[in-house]
Amino acid sequence: MQYALLRTSALALAFAASAGLGAAQQQPPAADAQQQSQQERAQQTPSGQMGKEEPSSHAPSASPPANAVLVNGALAVPDAPATDMVPAKFSAKNAADDALITIAYTFKTLTDDERRAIFEALKGQPAAAFNADVGTELAPGIELRPVPDEVTARVPQTTGYRFAVANNRVLLVGTSRIVVGVFGDANAPASEGRRGP
Repeated sequence: MQYALLRTSALALAFAASAGLGAAQQQPPAADAQQQSQQERAQQTPSGQMGKEEPSSHAPSASPPANAVLVNGALAVPDAPATDMVPAKFSAKNAADDALITIAYTFKTLTDDERRAIFEALKGQPAAAFNADVGTELAPGIELRPVPDEVTARVPQTTGYRFAVANNRVLLVGTSRIVVGVFGDANAPASEGRRGP
């Protein structure tokens, strides 16, 4: 009797397993004509032929719905604050910020008045004959002076930094002798006065 019960149980389990395998092997629903053509076009690209991209990444993007809260990573609601969360491919400002070295972020948020105050207070100091930009490590022979107290009182972010004047620009330098801020004449092009927008 137990043998018959065991045999019946084994047959029932085998039947359930085969039914589950059969359901798992069913074909997915057929793609519509538009999906089929997108997939074929994607497979013609070099990366599509190598299997590095999903075919859907080549699909044309539809315009966002009229009531979308986020458009291209930015808040699309009235009076929304500007943020640094917008992807760099949609924001030139954020792309420039991404190119900035991390240590220079201290001076990224300075206002134009603060930048002008740093330049005006320090531009009259003795100048050296070299040129440097943010991220440049200065040679040991270049003399660096501490930022004066009257500048640190006006712009507290400059506390603990040293500076040099070169090429009509004021260079703020960190402890590792790397230039972390460049301040120039407000009438000069942006590439000479500061890095980024």
